[in-house]
Amino acid sequence: MNYPSLKSFVLRSKLCLLLLLGCSLQLQAEGLKTDKVQWHGFISQGLIQAPETNFVNLDDSISAELTDLGVNMSWALSDNLRLAGQVVYLDGGRRYVKGTRLDYLFLDWTLHNDFDWQLDMFIGRFKNQHWLYSATRDVPFTRNAIVLPQSVYFDSFRDIAVGSDGLAFKVTRNTGIGEIELNWSWGSTNLSKEQSQILLSTLAQGDAEQDYVHQASLFWRPDQSAWQLGVSLLDSDFTYEKAELDYYSDGAMTVQRVMLNGRYAAEYWELSSEWVQERLDISDFYAPGFKRNSFSQGWYLQGRYNLLPRTWALLSVDLFDLDKDDRSGRKFSQSTGGLVPAYFGYQDDLTFGLTYDFKDNLRLTMEHHWVKGTARLAYPVMPDLQHNKSEYWQMWAMQLMYWF
Repeated sequence: MNYPSLKSFVLRSKLCLLLLLGCSLQLQAEGLKTDKVQWHGFISQGLIQAPETNFVNLDDSISAELTDLGVNMSWALSDNLRLAGQVVYLDGGRRYVKGTRLDYLFLDWTLHNDFDWQLDMFIGRFKNQHWLYSATRDVPFTRNAIVLPQSVYFDSFRDIAVGSDGLAFKVTRNTGIGEIELNWSWGSTNLSKEQSQILLSTLAQGDAEQDYVHQASLFWRPDQSAWQLGVSLLDSDFTYEKAELDYYSDGAMTVQRVMLNGRYAAEYWELSSEWVQERLDISDFYAPGFKRNSFSQGWYLQGRYNLLPRTWALLSVDLFDLDKDDRSGRKFSQSTGGLVPAYFGYQDDLTFGLTYDFKDNLRLTMEHHWVKGTARLAYPVMPDLQHNKSEYWQMWAMQLMYWF
């Protein structure tokens, strides 16, 4: 057992408690929680280990880099205008950039609202509402798992996928066949140097930018049914401008997604699934004149069951293939002259988890992953051969969550 990690865990826990106490006292003293202004927050701390990979760290030790701190606010400026925002501090090891960020800050303007339908417009840094868990993945206790299925919710893209700066619309309509929800959005996300290197590797010295991301989604909730079915589309362009001394060249990437999803939510159990096909079109970047156009596929099936009062069990199967025409990864390996093993062409994950609620706002989640393949480990465009050495690897995590 790694004692420095445990010491770090204790220090983080104390910091979490102090921050929580300070926030609570401040809000109570100022009396900010009213009918028009609502403040909420969460504090989560845990331990995680993923040996023989670069998923969390590089020394295979038990890590306390599983911290989520956040405060969010909703302010009703009028009957049809609302301001919402959230600031978080995250430490997920090498999964995403450590530090504080503004997850979202937007105006929600209800343009129309009656018994049959509602139209909302979002301006600012809005939340991604196009996938099953995209609008809730930023809050630990709303997730079914500590580490979401990587085929869809790839952690290296976390900050890009949570939301965008731009404009979005949401239409909800009650019809004779149930409730229909239509979402549309257009925006982009600024990429820091650290975020670029998580995606491209530390060899990247230039500037990466997301030119735009255009998304649309449609959800259907049949009357008197626990089902929800949906489809979503994504189109996004990225550009890379190399530095004077750089491993990569100037280049461009196009990412396009087609997703199908479904969820059944009953009183004591829940079943959810998403399927994704993603097109990646790369021009130049690796070298002038380089071209690659490939289609990856992935899907997961996830079930939760209420075993005992306050106790939930989770079972999840998550499959991802980097190229749908090369599911074994052999062609991919051959294209590198055998330098990159075939197991970098796929990643299959079987997860079992348990969740126990001590109170209505205090939860402990534990999970274990059995994984085959490394296609969803950093770096997605430059395989890390040094640290991802095994086709078969395991990961476990546990996290204590409190919210107010």
